[in-house]
Amino acid sequence: MIPAAFEYHRPSDIAGALSVLAEHGDEARVLAGGHSLIPMMKLRMADVPHLIDLQDIADLKGITIEGDTITLGAMTTQHELITDDALFTACPIIREAALQIADPQVRYMGTIGGNVANGDPGNDMPGLMQCLDASFTLVGADGTRSVPARDFYESAYMTERDDEEILTQITFSATGAGYAYEKQKRKIGDYATAACAALITKDGDKVTSAAIAMTNLSDVPVLSEAAATALVGTSCDAAAVKAAVAAALEDIDPTEDNRGPVAFKMHVAGIIISRAITRAWSRA
Repeated sequence: MIPAAFEYHRPSDIAGALSVLAEHGDEARVLAGGHSLIPMMKLRMADVPHLIDLQDIADLKGITIEGDTITLGAMTTQHELITDDALFTACPIIREAALQIADPQVRYMGTIGGNVANGDPGNDMPGLMQCLDASFTLVGADGTRSVPARDFYESAYMTERDDEEILTQITFSATGAGYAYEKQKRKIGDYATAACAALITKDGDKVTSAAIAMTNLSDVPVLSEAAATALVGTSCDAAAVKAAVAAALEDIDPTEDNRGPVAFKMHVAGIIISRAITRAWSRA
């Protein structure tokens, strides 16, 4: 289908984008990579009289690593995340997850900011950002604020970001933890039936810390503190992994859709979570 008529804005700086948002209020939406918003507009599921394209705003782009602090500009593409060797050295799980998003054509345009900001429960990066304990920087007419990724998601497509705010960057710490991002999907380019990000550190043969987060298994990304607790202090043997998986499954709430019934999704989730923990432990 063809979207309804709209006015196209392409500001060159954040102030210009905020000005358009303030002027048009609920009738304006910002556009990052466009892979979520444009299809909704074409299907007439979203009516956007004023579309604000962020592509020309240089301040929203780039990858910065200072000490242990990593900052990703919101308009950094998935392709750039994959090909940045310094980022891979500092936080290799980013590349592993980004390589499993859609296909190369999408990754050349799709952005990290768009992936985390719109609250789509099928997007891969929100769960990973919770696993990394990232913070999102939001800029609006009232100034700048930082929101932890773990507090950002309220329900499907509902987040802490106000309509007149723009997500400008994502910040988290480099990690030397064992890592894994496991994902099961029906075909290349599809959302996950179930996905899991895992980070594990150890001292000797014991787990000292863990973070386990899941994608598309509830209406928000799910960080399972219970699963992490089940692993800490263990040697991550079969019994510990089984206990962590059971704890994680208690935290999710999948719904039936064209990817399968709830029982199937729970089964797949158990396998994917187990694989993620096992592989992260092997790399710790």
